[in-house]
Amino acid sequence: MPVTKATDADFRQLLDSNQKVVVKYYADWCGNCRLFSPKYKRLSDAEQNQSIAFLDVNAETSPEARKLAGVSTLPFFAIFKDGELLDTVSASKEEAVADLINRLN
Repeated sequence: MPVTKATDADFRQLLDSNQKVVVKYYADWCGNCRLFSPKYKRLSDAEQNQSIAFLDVNAETSPEARKLAGVSTLPFFAIFKDGELLDTVSASKEEAVADLINRLN
């Protein structure tokens, strides 16, 4: 499934219209965020994750979405189920994010 860019304007609607959602919070200046992008895309394309929506949220320009997950560092990942925050992780390792995503499956 493709990664969708989300902003405060459409974040709640995307959470409500998808049962399972993974969000990557990033900032343009964050080197680790840029380095993680291909890994995030690979996770979104994985066969076992096809029922999950993958969102990219710029933490600097979307303060409401950032606040909803309690983002403290970047990159930061959050999983939502039925519009509710389930869990978060601040990591640059693909395994840590994959473990987080597996909690949705």
